[in-house]
Amino acid sequence: MKELERARWRCRRGLLELDIVLQRFMDQHYARLDSEELRQFEILLSQSDNDLWDMITARKAVTDDCLQPVLKLLQNS
Repeated sequence: MKELERARWRCRRGLLELDIVLQRFMDQHYARLDSEELRQFEILLSQSDNDLWDMITARKAVTDDCLQPVLKLLQNS
């Protein structure tokens, strides 16, 4: 439970739109992520708000293909 609470806290961002998408993602997908997907999610959360939002909205290309599975889930949230 501690990891879930920590992840929810990290999803609180400065952009309202990003907060909404990340909270939906947490509610719909987080509990089903495997260890590799959790690692990908952590990498995405380490991005700045604007960069992460640009990746989710496909305004910015993601150079690391291993992030695509979780990014697709975020884009559909």
